[in-house]
Amino acid sequence: MKGFIAFGAAALTAFVSCAQTNVASSNAAVAPVDTAIVYMTKEISPEALIKVYNALGREAKGKVAVKISTGEPGGHNFLDPNLIKDFVKLTDGTIVECNTAYTGKRFTKEDHYKAAEDHGFTAIAPVDIMDGDGEVKIPVKDGKHLEYDIVGATYPNYDFTVILSHFKGHAMGGFGGAVKNMSIGIASSNGKSYIHTGGKLNTADGIWKNIADQDTFLECMAEAAKAVADHCGDNILYISVANNLSVDCDCDSTPEDPAMGDIGIFASLDPIALDKACTDYVRNSDDHGKVHLIERIDSRHGMHTLDYGEQIGLGTQTYKIVNLD
Repeated sequence: MKGFIAFGAAALTAFVSCAQTNVASSNAAVAPVDTAIVYMTKEISPEALIKVYNALGREAKGKVAVKISTGEPGGHNFLDPNLIKDFVKLTDGTIVECNTAYTGKRFTKEDHYKAAEDHGFTAIAPVDIMDGDGEVKIPVKDGKHLEYDIVGATYPNYDFTVILSHFKGHAMGGFGGAVKNMSIGIASSNGKSYIHTGGKLNTADGIWKNIADQDTFLECMAEAAKAVADHCGDNILYISVANNLSVDCDCDSTPEDPAMGDIGIFASLDPIALDKACTDYVRNSDDHGKVHLIERIDSRHGMHTLDYGEQIGLGTQTYKIVNLD
């Protein structure tokens, strides 16, 4: 594994199975109640990002946390501050992050803030390293593995959460999207370890001696994401930018270059549907370079995260695309 990588209901109906089917936005209301709406545009621009946000019809208000990945120093595929700047300003948002579970350049509050500064994020909005001065627990309801989710101490101070994700591959999870960003991403350094060890963290031994089996890890990500969703209620939304589609996560300091072209921006009020739509667009792409990302997803059993997430009520994999182009 290059550099250091963070650790890492039914099938679609006939009219949904092809994720790239264009549907007029005026048709959104006809979707069945158990079908999520996913908005998308092939345009990747500040204006397009605001367009998909407005399409959701849910205003980010109050004290708004915009959860992104600030990117491990050395990497270069993370979201461009110039792409997200206008959207973050529109929501009067604070960019939020938590420290890594591994020793690197985002392991401490000071180093992490410096990384955010060097990558251009402090120039566009306030940045809060939420676990810089502590952590808190939020409940996991009826979890099979986790009793709680450990998040940054300042996270409960926010009224609304925007999960603004860079969709790409991931060395452990197969892919990183909304579920990964809201689970691993909002978890404190200890919380990340708690997830990766399947709720059996023994800090005296260290995370590397306690890694859970793959499906347990994936299920723990879904359980932690569900804890965040339950905490927020309706005060959360999800946007994913599918560009710079490396097989490696933004937590990699030396990621592989993308082998396939950019796809677009997706948005939903359902994180499972959003991640499923992004993976479907990869699989249905005409770009031959997709084989590398698909191999990364499937070799890590990545879709199990969505299967289990759907099972525990985090969202649905049945969705309808509303193309805004």
